[in-house]
Amino acid sequence: MAEPVSAALPIERMSLWESYQAARRNILEIIPDAALDRDIISGRTGPQRWHMVMMPKAIRKILLENVENYPKSTATKAVLEPAIGESLFTAEGANWRWQRRAAAPAFSARNVAQLTPVMSAAAEAACQRMEGHIGRGVNCLEEMTSVTYDIITRVSLGEDGTVDRAEASAALDHYIDQAARISMLDMVGAPPWIPRPGRKAAAAQLSHVQSQLDQAIDERRKSGSSEQIDLLDLILDAADPKSGRAMTTEEMRHNLLTFIVAGHETTALTLAWALYLLAGDSAAQTKARDEAQAVLGDRIAEAKDVENLPFIRQVIEESLRLYPPGGFLSRTAQADDELEGAQVRQGDTVIIPVYGVHRHRKLWDAPNEFRPERWENRSAIDRYQFLPFGDGPRICIGAAFAMQEAIVILASMLARFRFKSIKGKEPKPVMILTLRPEGGVWLEVERV
Repeated sequence: MAEPVSAALPIERMSLWESYQAARRNILEIIPDAALDRDIISGRTGPQRWHMVMMPKAIRKILLENVENYPKSTATKAVLEPAIGESLFTAEGANWRWQRRAAAPAFSARNVAQLTPVMSAAAEAACQRMEGHIGRGVNCLEEMTSVTYDIITRVSLGEDGTVDRAEASAALDHYIDQAARISMLDMVGAPPWIPRPGRKAAAAQLSHVQSQLDQAIDERRKSGSSEQIDLLDLILDAADPKSGRAMTTEEMRHNLLTFIVAGHETTALTLAWALYLLAGDSAAQTKARDEAQAVLGDRIAEAKDVENLPFIRQVIEESLRLYPPGGFLSRTAQADDELEGAQVRQGDTVIIPVYGVHRHRKLWDAPNEFRPERWENRSAIDRYQFLPFGDGPRICIGAAFAMQEAIVILASMLARFRFKSIKGKEPKPVMILTLRPEGGVWLEVERV
């Protein structure tokens, strides 16, 4: 296949104003091309010192060995806390640890398997909708977003009708679009108590959805578990095994919103990018389809099938490498440290450009090419050079859920449909909060 699309990374050093404009437009555009060859790059944007780290050994130190020194950056928290409070994604230290211990059982392998029938039912509905697009172009990003949003809301809330799913989706999309764009105050390291234009107004639009979630939580407390187990049941039953502490309504709401936000768009993006890549590589698509049909026949994928679909897993992993939804991690150093010979001072911003690490010329053979087969030898890949879910103690709690969901949906789709590229409809990788295909992923659909 032709080399898939990639972001244009800058060659020349940018001024503060140029960096700000690039970050507002596409965060990937502040990753210098040199980051694809270097171990670490240090610099200054206005008064703010920063270090961009690409080598697995140093990334391991940031995410695992010295994790307490590198909490999420002030800018990251300023974007997300108005929507999801101090949830698992944004909390630090002891507050994060007890929440993680309490929530972890909800995402056990057993519970993920129990929730898989919701994935299968949604995949069946998505295939039925796809039938309506036979013979013409369809925006696969919209379709994948629809199916993953259906899954996460049903997995989170069951059939509870208290929360208006359409309203919640629109409010969350509006918040991300308005609040996630970086401000000049973020660029210069201004403290979070200084208001960022647009974020307060965007957060206010979420207030009705937050009230609906509070009501759903309180009503479930009164009525008891639902007929079909869901995350709300599991979180209501959750308690820190050390202290016995359970989550308040507010803490549950913040975490449910985190699961909904993080749990649908990231998987939808992975699936859309995977379909784009397969549409451009007929041999890989045929191999994946043959595997899916051999395992599934004419039925939808189920939990028992996931382990028997290794090539489809490899396609998803390679999609996550080329287009990681979270393509940029930012931390704030709490104390002086040393990374790859660079002196890190307290208050410095430390960046892991995941998109750049995943395409680093020292770490990957043919880094810009779509090669699912590279994942056949998984042990040869350092875990800190592949970071779609982060790593260390703060690795994404829903990683296993996301992989199961992606495999179920992709296998079900490929067993029934063939996807072809449309000339002139190439997507552009653009990251604001997540790495999206600007313009959508438009493909032609044929029945197999």
